[in-house]
Amino acid sequence: MRGYWLGTLLGLGAAFVALPAMAAPVQLQVFKAISAQETRYRCPETVTVMQQSQPYREGGYTIDGSARLSWLAEKFAIAASDEFSVTWVGTLKSPYRQCKATAGMVKQADDEYGGPSYLRMRFAGGKVYLILDMTGMRDANRLTPAITRKAVQNGSPVWSWSGTD
Repeated sequence: MRGYWLGTLLGLGAAFVALPAMAAPVQLQVFKAISAQETRYRCPETVTVMQQSQPYREGGYTIDGSARLSWLAEKFAIAASDEFSVTWVGTLKSPYRQCKATAGMVKQADDEYGGPSYLRMRFAGGKVYLILDMTGMRDANRLTPAITRKAVQNGSPVWSWSGTD
C-alpha cells in the first residue's frame, strides 16, 4: 500500500511539472510629457502586454512575450535592434495620434513591479515605440540576459529572452 501512495504522489508531481505556464499580464503605466498636459494630447492610461515562462530547462530560463496592441496602433515593424535591445514601431490610431508620453512597467501579474523597466514605450510624432531592453539587467550569474527572438506576428510584436540560473 505504501508503494501505491508513493507512486501516486510521484505521478501527481510529474503532472504538476508538466503543466503549461500561464501567460501573465505586464502592465505599463503611461506618463504624459511635461509639454503635453493639455487634453488634446489624449493617451491611454495603461498598456498591457503578456509574458510567460517556458517550461524549466536545466541551467536557464526563457520568457516569451507578445503585445497585441491593435486597439492602439496599426501593424508594428521592427525599427531597430541589436544584441541587447529591440524596438518595434507602429502608427498610432487617430484617438491617440497626438499622444506625447512614455510608459514603464508597474505590474507583473497582480504584483507591483519596482525593478528595472526592461519593457518601455514612447509615444511621439504619431508613432508608438515598444522597447525590450536588457541594458542593466542581470541574471543569477550576473550575466546580461539574451534576446533570443524578436519578430512581428500578425502585426504584433513577439519576443523571447533568456538567462542563466
